[in-house]
Amino acid sequence: MGFQLLGPLSITDGPDAVVLPPSKPTSLLAALLLHANGVVSADHLLEVIWGEEQPVTAKAALQTCVMRLRRLFAKHGVTDTPIEAVPGGYRIVAGPRTLDLIGFREQVRRAAGPEYDAEAQLYMLRDALSLWRGSLLANVRSDVLHRDAVPRLAEERLRTVERVCDLQLALGRCADALAELWSVTRAHPGYERFHEQLIEALYRLGRQAEALAEYRRIKEYLLDELGVDPSPALRRLELAILRGDDLGPPNGEGQHGVRAGNRTTSAVVREKSSLVVEVPMVPSFTGRAGEVSAMVARLTGPRDEAVTVLVSGAPGIGKSALAHHVAHLVQGSFPAGRLLVRMADAYGVPRSGAEAAAEVAAVLRERGADGRSLLLLDDVVDAEQVRPLLPVGQGGAAIVTSRMGLAELIATHGGWVHRLSVFDPDESYQLLLSVLGPERVESEPEAARRLAELCGHFPLALRIMTARLLTRPALLLSDGADWLAGDPLARLSLTGSPGMSVDRMLDGALGRLDPRLADAFVRTGTLPHHAFHAEDGASRLGVGPAEADDVLERLVDAGFLEEGPPGPYRIHDLLRRYARRNTERNRPTEKV
Repeated sequence: MGFQLLGPLSITDGPDAVVLPPSKPTSLLAALLLHANGVVSADHLLEVIWGEEQPVTAKAALQTCVMRLRRLFAKHGVTDTPIEAVPGGYRIVAGPRTLDLIGFREQVRRAAGPEYDAEAQLYMLRDALSLWRGSLLANVRSDVLHRDAVPRLAEERLRTVERVCDLQLALGRCADALAELWSVTRAHPGYERFHEQLIEALYRLGRQAEALAEYRRIKEYLLDELGVDPSPALRRLELAILRGDDLGPPNGEGQHGVRAGNRTTSAVVREKSSLVVEVPMVPSFTGRAGEVSAMVARLTGPRDEAVTVLVSGAPGIGKSALAHHVAHLVQGSFPAGRLLVRMADAYGVPRSGAEAAAEVAAVLRERGADGRSLLLLDDVVDAEQVRPLLPVGQGGAAIVTSRMGLAELIATHGGWVHRLSVFDPDESYQLLLSVLGPERVESEPEAARRLAELCGHFPLALRIMTARLLTRPALLLSDGADWLAGDPLARLSLTGSPGMSVDRMLDGALGRLDPRLADAFVRTGTLPHHAFHAEDGASRLGVGPAEADDVLERLVDAGFLEEGPPGPYRIHDLLRRYARRNTERNRPTEKV
């Protein structure tokens, strides 16, 4: 048994967690865990629980609250972490295995050790950050803790994110850093170091205009909101970009060195992100219980031969998140490591299977690890691309994610297939609970369910909308739903974060298709119903039923449609909206 403090306060039992309801015992537990292994004075506990309106019989009230918390422990089977009454107050004993805050701090401390190289540090820091699971202490009603403790914990996380981005830049993984930096710069606009890292990453990738635009944006914010100029480091970086200087690697303080020269933008170092890395954990993962259970059983069961598991489905449906989550759960069964192999670069360009296989072999050889290894082959475009990487050695395994069905791969190499659909309403609701916190969601349950419906129950859409809501804590869920309803596709995006946009994600996915197949998908969006047969689509596609059936089957294989013969074809609501929008975009305008 253990406790999760880095999110809604929860009691855990292995992978299962129970989020505690807002109550005085919950506030008491939070105060004790924040000072685990130390004595927390009775006066401080009284202030945390009751604030300025403390009961007349304060000592007796605190003892009653402690008794209620002990009963709560008994109810949930917490027996090895007692609440100790000591002179002056109370104490609870915990360690890195029983309290996520201690585990987080221990992992961050270890990562700073001189014996670890940048790659190992990055892995440990990502592992530490994966312990954060949503809105911090969302179910704890204590003004004192939200005033004093929560900001300090949030600052610890931001410092760790800053170190992660520094390491990514130092390792030349600028595209990887961008994914995090777009988000944190918008969530924390006054945190100048994040803006400096974002500008540097853009410039190193050859995106000078975007880097300068970002500098102007933070400069305007600092002047308008704080009345100050950008820091000297930011001003030096702007000057280096204007001159077309080559940036040296970040130093130990997280700052970059500038090697001046008369180099043009085209001469900027465009560092290539490594496409083979350790598999990180997905924070706040929810849903997919059946798929998780089946995949874990297949990957960890007794066997000598290699095993392949394919996760397929529509764009934005959560294939990669599920694969990462399962890979984290089965880490003990793969002593040689779990490697994420990106089968496309940051711009969606597929890489060759031979190149990926050579890089994987080099990484495993360098490690010198023995035993089973697990490869997560992410965003595979076709069977030929992945064949050079299979099979994965004796007893090894591969999780393959793809928008395509890859039936020919399963036919030649065997394995199991998990084709994902959208979340069911309960899974969507649980995701909102996990990310936004029960207090906010349960106060507006109908609005939360409407939000999920407007997102089409698509995991990516839900993640984007919850990110918006987290940065606007005072916004009612009902108001957010009303705003989203105006134009869901256009509004399911994060400003300045190209990778977090449903519209752009679908644009990229459609761009991978044969133009004739892409046109056929757009035409299906004009059909009057979500479900239809080949005969219904034939007239819209301008072909006969047999040819229409072939085209629609190919769209099913590409993840844009579901099911098919003998039943009807179906199109998800969000994809149907997207297809209809493309029809309107392509409709010729009338001459006046």
